[in-house]
Amino acid sequence: MRSILTVATVALAKGCLPCVGPYQATVLCSHRRSWKKRKRLPAKELFRTSCGNGPPWFCSCLTNHWCPTLRLQHRYSCIRVQFNGGAAAGLRGTFAWRTSRDGAARPIFPPLDHALVKAIACELIADTKQPLSRQSLADVTARADNALGKAISRSTVWRILATDAIKPWRYKYWIFPRDPHFAEKAGPILDLYAGTWHGEPLGPQDHILSADEKTSIQARQRCHPSLHPAPRRPAYIENEYKRGGALQYLAAWDVRRGYVMGRCEPKTGIEPFGRLVKQVLAEEPYRSSERLFWIVDNGSSHRGEAAKKRLRQVDSRIVVVHTPVHASWLNQVEIYFSIIQRKVLAPNDFADLEAIRLRLALYEELSNQNPTPFQWKFDRAKLTALLAKIEARQRTLVDAQLNYLKKAA
Repeated sequence: MRSILTVATVALAKGCLPCVGPYQATVLCSHRRSWKKRKRLPAKELFRTSCGNGPPWFCSCLTNHWCPTLRLQHRYSCIRVQFNGGAAAGLRGTFAWRTSRDGAARPIFPPLDHALVKAIACELIADTKQPLSRQSLADVTARADNALGKAISRSTVWRILATDAIKPWRYKYWIFPRDPHFAEKAGPILDLYAGTWHGEPLGPQDHILSADEKTSIQARQRCHPSLHPAPRRPAYIENEYKRGGALQYLAAWDVRRGYVMGRCEPKTGIEPFGRLVKQVLAEEPYRSSERLFWIVDNGSSHRGEAAKKRLRQVDSRIVVVHTPVHASWLNQVEIYFSIIQRKVLAPNDFADLEAIRLRLALYEELSNQNPTPFQWKFDRAKLTALLAKIEARQRTLVDAQLNYLKKAA
């Protein structure tokens, strides 16, 4: 009994979970069998496990169907014992906790080692004096080996970095709002989405149209036919293609009704956009409306005061509202464009331009059968909070740059 407790104590110290006794111990096995052949073993045949932490360890309860060794598909295992003989009678069982087969063999790194690995990952590349723009996982692992003075695997480094809350070694591009009148231009658009204009609620004869162009939709003719999906295999689309031309899709999205009107043109410009405006004005209820608010970005087809004057000459009821620079995300038609990109155009396997035109027209008709406005939740209060956050971040970056220049000087 004392030997059993000794083995259990040693096993727990190594990170293994023992099978609860009384149990049948094993004798030394003279041959090795793989985990894949485990199910072929007779109930009382001996079996060597692949723990990897020290001398050969052996499973002590192969005849117990509750033993985690039998649940190899979950990568669980039980204690490895180093008995040369002996057995005990009685029922067998296991602890409720589960442990990974390779968990016992994994070295332990204290919190100080974790902090050192994270510090290496966060270190500026310029300080390492290496011609790199960023470090790969292999680079961080190699430097961690030297700093720790002991071996550490790539997977361990990855786990340490993945569990960190803040990951300075990652980055993505974004744009600071550079329009000095960002709030003044974005505010009226958010008011229109909320149903007001200059503090007054919109009437039933007022309509809001969000318009823009989706440029360069290519007809990519694949060099080889696509392969249909099969069991455990997705559809295969040929990567190489021949260019069959490109179309420009101009669309106007009714913000309040969820209705869309669009057309395909060979190119963008003032005249194609003017044809879209006339197409909208020819339909009800826009033909008999009191005011038509057109929300557009600063593209060349509808930029500046000239566009406002030009559209006013087409129809005096049109009120053009421009988004700030680099703020197309305030234009709701961009959401519709993202939908057709995912659901209509991808994976872009069209025989010709007419196929693109037909596909867009059919989806437009399908969408208008059950028009649903977007649930826009970004208002003036959230805009104010966003701009305050951006301003604080700008100040932080400026201060960091000044401190860096002072240290360099």
